[in-house]
Amino acid sequence: MDGYKISVIVPVYNAKQYLERCVESLLRQRWNRLEILLVDDGSTDGSGQLCDSLAKRDGRIRTIHKENGGLVSAWKRGMEEASGEYVSFVDSDDWVDHEMLSEMGAFLTGSPKEIIASDYVIEREKGEPQYVWQQLAPGEYAQARMKKEVIPQLLGNENRYVCTSRCMKLISRDLILENMHYSDPSIRFSEDMTVMLPALMDCQRLVIMDHRAYYHYLYVEASMVHKYDKGLYENIQQVREIMRRVIEDKLSGEEEAYMHGQAQKEYVYLLLLALKNEARGNPAGYRKNIAAICRDPEVKRLVGENPVQVEQLSNRLLYAVLRRPAGFMIRLLRLAMVMYRKMA
Repeated sequence: MDGYKISVIVPVYNAKQYLERCVESLLRQRWNRLEILLVDDGSTDGSGQLCDSLAKRDGRIRTIHKENGGLVSAWKRGMEEASGEYVSFVDSDDWVDHEMLSEMGAFLTGSPKEIIASDYVIEREKGEPQYVWQQLAPGEYAQARMKKEVIPQLLGNENRYVCTSRCMKLISRDLILENMHYSDPSIRFSEDMTVMLPALMDCQRLVIMDHRAYYHYLYVEASMVHKYDKGLYENIQQVREIMRRVIEDKLSGEEEAYMHGQAQKEYVYLLLLALKNEARGNPAGYRKNIAAICRDPEVKRLVGENPVQVEQLSNRLLYAVLRRPAGFMIRLLRLAMVMYRKMA
């Protein structure tokens, strides 16, 4: 069962207060052939020294120090150093259940193009844990089922059928190595999509675990992910372009045409996040920026040509503003986002 070597890549940047919990959860895994790569991305809080200390305690841990270059550059460096047939990614402020690798690893076959995917738990500093299940039904999806049932659903849905996070998975090393050239270190939002979309398109065997939430994602309100990102809209344009390239590289004919349509819908959903970012985090300039995004001729054309289904209440308001960015609607959106943040 544990004949394959698994490389767990942990990008580390200023996570000293969480790192030991993360690493301890990995050291308790019941999987013999295991290496843990701690990639210190130029930390300034002592995380790098802690990585070295942890590596001295256990021979399965190796520390890699590099200049700060962001999350994508960190996991890419880890991939360059990884020696396992399979890789798993765990962010340094998260942790995993002790049985994760042994139970997921039981599904490995040695295929150079397979992914084993589990579910996850959102852990808030205050409040109850929130379990998140894959929308795609549990089971095994070989190449024919991937082509028919999985790939067409990867883009263009309000809730993802398959989580495109690089975490919560065991992934054949070759799948990442062959596709990580799509990932640009300058991208800070939806960066996992840029490697997992092509990896899933190339995947010949996908296993969705049956409601196994091994991965604990720590939701930190003050983290970069939840702060105002001045360049988010431009970031989304980059992601859109990468989606286009991936589809053109991987598909052809009717499949390519269909997925281009789904990518346009995916872009509309990403625009909702751009509006949320402005309304929630930019009190001085949200009205001007939201109006500029919504009234951009290309955005207006794409939104008009690609209607999407919106079920979540907050998304309904965002979508209404995206389609008709009247001044009072933009102000209402700001009020709703502020009230929601206070209640969360």
